[in-house]
Amino acid sequence: MPTLTWIGKDKVVNHHHDVPYRVLEHKYGFRAEDDGDRTPTESGNKIIHGDNLEALKSLLPEYEGRVKCIYIDPPYNTGNEKWVYNDNVNDPKIKKWLGEVVGKQGEDLSRHDKWLCMMYPRLKLLHKLLAEDGAIFISIDDNELANLKLLCDEIFGVNNFVTNFIWERKKKPAFLSNQLGLITEYVLCYGKEIKSLPAFTSSEFKTTEGKKYPLNNAGNGISILTFPEQSVQFHIDNSIIEPQDMSGGNIITKLLDKVVIVNGKNITPFRLEGEWRYSQTRLNEIISNKEELIISKIPFRPNHIKRGGDEKKIHNFLSYRTYDINTNEDASANLQSIFGRKAFDFSKPDNLLSFLIDLITDSESIILDSFAGSGTTAHAVLNLNKKDKGNRKFILVEMEDYAEDITAERVRRVMRGYGEGKNATAGTGGAFDYYELGEPTFDKEKNLNENIGEEMIREYIYYTETKRHLERERTEASKYLLDTYNATGYYFYYERDRLTTLCIDTLHIVTERAEQYVIYADVCTLPKEVMAAKNIVFKKIPRDIKRF
Repeated sequence: MPTLTWIGKDKVVNHHHDVPYRVLEHKYGFRAEDDGDRTPTESGNKIIHGDNLEALKSLLPEYEGRVKCIYIDPPYNTGNEKWVYNDNVNDPKIKKWLGEVVGKQGEDLSRHDKWLCMMYPRLKLLHKLLAEDGAIFISIDDNELANLKLLCDEIFGVNNFVTNFIWERKKKPAFLSNQLGLITEYVLCYGKEIKSLPAFTSSEFKTTEGKKYPLNNAGNGISILTFPEQSVQFHIDNSIIEPQDMSGGNIITKLLDKVVIVNGKNITPFRLEGEWRYSQTRLNEIISNKEELIISKIPFRPNHIKRGGDEKKIHNFLSYRTYDINTNEDASANLQSIFGRKAFDFSKPDNLLSFLIDLITDSESIILDSFAGSGTTAHAVLNLNKKDKGNRKFILVEMEDYAEDITAERVRRVMRGYGEGKNATAGTGGAFDYYELGEPTFDKEKNLNENIGEEMIREYIYYTETKRHLERERTEASKYLLDTYNATGYYFYYERDRLTTLCIDTLHIVTERAEQYVIYADVCTLPKEVMAAKNIVFKKIPRDIKRF
């Protein structure tokens, strides 16, 4: 298998272990039906403001191996984005990049190294969070596609590559492009374990069969199309239309011949001059395939209806079909309708995200987006839940300051509804909790940071021992018990204001019978033979608390 190397790789392959574990600090809860109640919603939906590398690590105790669908839209590294390398990797080669804006190729020859150093530890943590039967979808363009593919082959495994989706991000290229005008981007897809991955199906989306396509395409070269007799269905009463200029707005159309319409069909051939999407050869194929061509009114604006109209559930997704996904222009227009202004650049269409999420999830799945941007992923999840009455949960992470004013605000508006009059969109309902990254679990001297609270420490320790989230509620009768798992009882014998000693007189802290006991305390004076007889493993606070 080809191996990708770059400056700094040896320093970032294990960097996710060095990232400090920070607690998630709850700021407020939002409920569509009562946005005055800011208490925790317990909805399972989370929006987290903070560095996504640290946020991903903070999610591990609760979500490792539980996330069914991950979608990320990282910087494409075009050279125009001006993203900043922020990871504090302790190495001179990389430290010089810290806080530095990543520029264009000609100005910054190391920008690909920086991008790979940024992506590697994040993908490692995302891999940990992904469920065994889950999939990750990564948006990217040509700038880093090849590098990303090799990176994912290394982290997820080359055998877990599913496919590389190609989607149309715009209908036509920029007019001022000096090179090839690109209109497509990619979504790279990997499974955690491809043998466990369910068949990709979608109940939501139609194929492009049955979709209406205008033949006019403003900006194309002027040409003439000939329409044979009986080739067009007119929504115009029996009439005779004389040759005329039918141009309007930015659309050029000239009727060059008289058209006689009888019973909704042209009984005479005619020619139209304009800026056409199709060539005459393609038009002839459409006509020979007996696919529909429609002209609804004057001025003539011909439309092509692709044959089929298959709206059934798609059981075999990985086939050579094209699906009706909106473009980035559509996404921008939708975002403007939500905010009433231009609020964000480069937002993805929500139905692209709905499509991808619908392929892999069920109604109870968890969906994660750690490059949340304007919050499109949450929008897509809410739309799917509204459609099928599902209970999917979203987790968004956004490091920029707009996490509250744009990311969270969009989700609020989608839940409550937005727009006015005929353009109004009904709310989906729902709730979410908003978090900031809090303090780390350990201070600079590697001691426990008691400011985070004992419950957070207990959750952290239980996760490091079992790789499970601590769900059990604490009781006064079993004050020091974390939980019993796999016949082992885990205890955290801790008091903030005094030292704790595990000895014969304090063995009463063990309140639940198990085959083995792991007990954390400050000091242990139990004889070795007693510990062996009772199957006790002592761990010293904080020395023996694992870092991960």
